[in-house]
Amino acid sequence: MSEFQPTERTQVKRLPKRGHYDRETVFQILDSAFVCHVGFSVDGQPFVIPTNYGRSGDLLYLHGSAASRMLKTLSAGVPVCVTVTHVDGLVLARSAFHHSVNYRSVVILGTARLVENPAEKMEALRIFTDHVMKGRWDDVRQPTEQELKATTVLALPLEEVSAKVRTGGPVDDEADYTLPVWAGVVPLETVAKEPVPDAQRKNDPPVPDYLKNYSR
Repeated sequence: MSEFQPTERTQVKRLPKRGHYDRETVFQILDSAFVCHVGFSVDGQPFVIPTNYGRSGDLLYLHGSAASRMLKTLSAGVPVCVTVTHVDGLVLARSAFHHSVNYRSVVILGTARLVENPAEKMEALRIFTDHVMKGRWDDVRQPTEQELKATTVLALPLEEVSAKVRTGGPVDDEADYTLPVWAGVVPLETVAKEPVPDAQRKNDPPVPDYLKNYSR
């Protein structure tokens, strides 16, 4: 299926025309971001933790220290909400009320499972590494058995998923268009700068091709 089926929990109700359920939009938003926010509750106390992630097909992988409270909690089957957001522009209207931002966001609801199969766990770590910098996995030392034991990996199925997107300029009240106030959009983007070599240089090879002219 090319689209996720919206549920009562993922159907966009506020400004529904901004809702998107197609995999192409959802995957593009997920694959071009670095950080997700993971929401869950422990004994009635809600937590929202920022963390890195990686995607493979309809699975989102989370990882971290085996001592992580978040990962221990989620591996026990606690419901989770994961969000990813890009801010693409500041939308400046003629009235304070209609100021906004242009954004692309994804919300994922579900229950994560602990990844115990060694092959899947190693593949997930490759996905994490290449999600940050495509091609990096093949250059670096692979995780040792001890490092694998010290790392927890969770897989969250992409089943209850929705995206929400805003584009374009401000939408003012008709009467406000005559106000002598500048209105428009300030575009925002993340730009990679020149790579900075490690200060502890030992055996520096040339800058790899995937770092040259890198963009996200």
